[in-house]
Amino acid sequence: MNDQHGASPFGYGVHHVQLAIRPAGEDAARTFYVGVLGMTEVEKPPELAKRGGLWLRTDALELHLGVDAGHVPSVKAHPGILVADLDALAARLEAAGHQVAWDSDFIGYRRFYSRDPFGNRLEFLAPLAA
Repeated sequence: MNDQHGASPFGYGVHHVQLAIRPAGEDAARTFYVGVLGMTEVEKPPELAKRGGLWLRTDALELHLGVDAGHVPSVKAHPGILVADLDALAARLEAAGHQVAWDSDFIGYRRFYSRDPFGNRLEFLAPLAA
């Protein structure tokens, strides 16, 4: 019998999540992801740096922001990002002018949604205390 978080024979894990940004959006991305969310920009390999975009890391999270000339925001698809201090992050986003929409429909978690400067949906969540 498999448990709820069943193990596969392949040993899956997530290395990064990629989101699309519009061309020439790197400065807006830095302002939001580094300035507001507190992530660190990391250097892309030279061959990939030619494509634009940026890579970001913090704690156990890595995001890649790739330039897409036909960028359309992800309005439904989104990364679910675990956060240790959900209220502090919500306050920081709101103070920076980003809307926070709380949602209580995920049993066992507190969560809210926000959007990056490109309209991409982001979910931030924390497990409820046991």
